[in-house]
Amino acid sequence: MQELECVVVETSSSIDSAVIWLHGLGSDGYDFQPIVKSLSLPETLGVRFIFPHAPIRPVTINGGMEMRAWYDILEMTIERKVDSKNIAESCAHVQAIIDAQIASGMASERIVLAGFSQGGVIAYKLGLTTQSKLAGIMALSTYLVEAEALTHATENVNGSTSILIHHGSEDPVVPLQLGTTARETLLNKSYNVAFKSYNMPHSVCPEQIGDISNWLQRVLLKPL
Repeated sequence: MQELECVVVETSSSIDSAVIWLHGLGSDGYDFQPIVKSLSLPETLGVRFIFPHAPIRPVTINGGMEMRAWYDILEMTIERKVDSKNIAESCAHVQAIIDAQIASGMASERIVLAGFSQGGVIAYKLGLTTQSKLAGIMALSTYLVEAEALTHATENVNGSTSILIHHGSEDPVVPLQLGTTARETLLNKSYNVAFKSYNMPHSVCPEQIGDISNWLQRVLLKPL
């Protein structure tokens, strides 16, 4: 399996934690790179931000045009049929990034998996199926796929892991309903979920960046 190319930003000369952040459809790893500075994280957290580039593939809803995509989008309905094969492949690619961090000496419990839109689908899917115990899962403006296969929190290595869900109330691409459905599904299976909506479209807003910073500092806080 070919390794994904990544944009890497380190916030300290002494790294012991990582945030793997997956971009949305048609974007690339540079999309969220500028957010690192805006998060204003303390240097003591020692965070390595990893922004992978998704593979280039044809996307059905865009007339088969080739672009960076974690999976093909077959339809834009609320009950959208998903491309399970590509999703599984992308999960394997991102798991390889997690494994590489662990192999370098980083504890899996110091790794956050984050994603926006399409990237959030992969963050959910991998975060809730991996055998790596994570520090947190961040799902931004996204939706949960294949929920019927989701185990109860008591049977999941990340059953107690903090899951942050953010969504725009005016999102025309991924309706807020999909974000709230994900929250209810996870809560019904006893996962550790924090949810907040913002008055914004399919995007990220300044208030949200502050909330993300606070959450990251909490889940990556080193024990005394």
